[in-house]
Amino acid sequence: MMCAGLCLALSFTGCRPSESAYKKAYEKAQAQAAQQQVAANAQATETPVVTPVETRVANETQVVDNADNVAVRQERVSVVNGTGLKNFSVVVGSFSVIANAEGLQQKLKNAGYNAQIAKNDERNMYRVIATTFDSKAEAAQSRDQLRASYPDAWLLFLTR
Repeated sequence: MMCAGLCLALSFTGCRPSESAYKKAYEKAQAQAAQQQVAANAQATETPVVTPVETRVANETQVVDNADNVAVRQERVSVVNGTGLKNFSVVVGSFSVIANAEGLQQKLKNAGYNAQIAKNDERNMYRVIATTFDSKAEAAQSRDQLRASYPDAWLLFLTR
């Protein structure tokens, strides 16, 4: 009986994992983590892929002038109060109540502008127009000046 107990005790102690096996597994995991970190750093420092530059002869290149890159709204409006509109106008206010539009018109007239009111029947809005021009460039320049006092000023192209 003693012999059987001794054999049983030896068999259980022989199956127990050793400390060195744990140490080897830990070192292997550490090495894998280090390799992953090195790979991540290498990817972060790589030069980004850039589309190659295509060279062309100068006469094949088209130059685009961005000076005319000005947003314009196109609306059908009718003059309610004013002398008449040209092709491009600078709108500084939009109101659903005509009394509010007339108040802004008077303020602009006091400032020296030939302000007008036009109505957009589709949207039922009164547009207060500070200036009106035949050319888009002049209207854009006037809009830029008016934005100092009216930051939401925009260009209107009159649809006839």
